[in-house]
Amino acid sequence: MSSTGGTAAKGGRGKPKASKSISRSQKAGLQFPVGRIARYLKDGKYADRVGAGAPVYLSAVLEYLAAEVLELAGNAARDNKKNRIVPRHIQLAIRNDEELSKLLGTVTIANGGVLPNIQQTLLPKKQGKGQGELGSASQEL
Repeated sequence: MSSTGGTAAKGGRGKPKASKSISRSQKAGLQFPVGRIARYLKDGKYADRVGAGAPVYLSAVLEYLAAEVLELAGNAARDNKKNRIVPRHIQLAIRNDEELSKLLGTVTIANGGVLPNIQQTLLPKKQGKGQGELGSASQEL
């Protein structure tokens, strides 16, 4: 028998060296890269020190926002009978959602266009009964 086999070779301490490393994103169950965001936080000099939980939390928040926008944009694309999300669908998704619109209120999306909106005063007046009332109301203002 050889003396290099079994547990004697690794000394019986900790995990074996050949075990596959698990990323912090996998540990946290996230798709967004925790390690890369940690590097950006450090390189950006936002603070002298960055805690271990900060990039995990930020990754989770960014992933949630991305998923929310993509879901709404996918619904907008499906409403327009399209299979591909284009900037127009992202614009419609953001501007029709109150909270996302507030968050991204100052953001301009290239090729996004604007929400379809015609002011009531520009629409033609209704014909028929009550026509005089509509005319007098506009005269008072």
